[in-house]
Amino acid sequence: MKKILIILTSHSAMEDTESKTGVWLGEFTDPYYEFIDQGYQVTLASPLGGSPPVDPLSELTENITASNRRFKDDALAQGAFNNTQKLTGLNAEDFDALFYPGGHGPIWDLANSEASGQLILDFLDNGKPVGAVCHGPAALIAAADLRPGFLQGKVIAAFSNAEEVLTGRSGKVPYQLQDRLEALGANVKTALIPFTSHVERDGILLTGQNPLSAGPAAKALIEVLESLR
Repeated sequence: MKKILIILTSHSAMEDTESKTGVWLGEFTDPYYEFIDQGYQVTLASPLGGSPPVDPLSELTENITASNRRFKDDALAQGAFNNTQKLTGLNAEDFDALFYPGGHGPIWDLANSEASGQLILDFLDNGKPVGAVCHGPAALIAAADLRPGFLQGKVIAAFSNAEEVLTGRSGKVPYQLQDRLEALGANVKTALIPFTSHVERDGILLTGQNPLSAGPAAKALIEVLESLR
C-alpha cells in the first residue's frame, strides 16, 4: 500500500490583528479523501504535533466543500487530524509522497522549518513526488534555504498577489508568497481569473494555486505516483 505524508501548519496568528488563521480545511479534506478513496495510507504531521489550528473562514458556509461535510462525520479522520505526529523524526524513506495543504499558517512556520525543508529535499532527491496547494508552497522556501538555488527556474503555482489583496489579508501577512517565491527564482504561474483552479507540474513537484486547486493538485500527485509504479 502506498503511503502519503500530509504536513499541516501549526500556526494560527496573523500580523497586527486578532484574526486567526491555520489550516484551510477544504485544502486538507479535499486531498485527504482523494488519497483515501484511492486506497492510500495517509499519515498526518505538523511542526508541533497534536491538533492543528483551523482557519475560521474555511468553516463558513460559503467555503464548505463536500469533503468538509464528510470529514465532520468521519471519526477516524478527525482522530488523525487531532493527533498529528511531530515533524521531527519523520523520514522520507517511510513514505511514497508528500503533500502540503494551505491556509496562511505555512508562510510563518513551514517556510522556516528546517525539518520540513529537509523532508522536501529528501523526497524529491529520491524520486518521490511532492505536492502543495495555496499557501502550502511556502514550505518550499525552507527547502531553498537549505539548498540555495533549489527554486531557480521551477514552475509552480501558489496563492497569487492578486488573490491576497482580494481576501483583504495582504496587510496581515509578513510577505506576499508569490513575491517571495519569485525572489528565490521560481516561475510562479497563475490562473487568468483569480480563485479558479490552477495546477502546475514541474517534474515530480505538483502545486496548486488556491482552495479550488486542492483536489486537482491531489489528483495530479496521484497520477504521478501511479506512473512511478
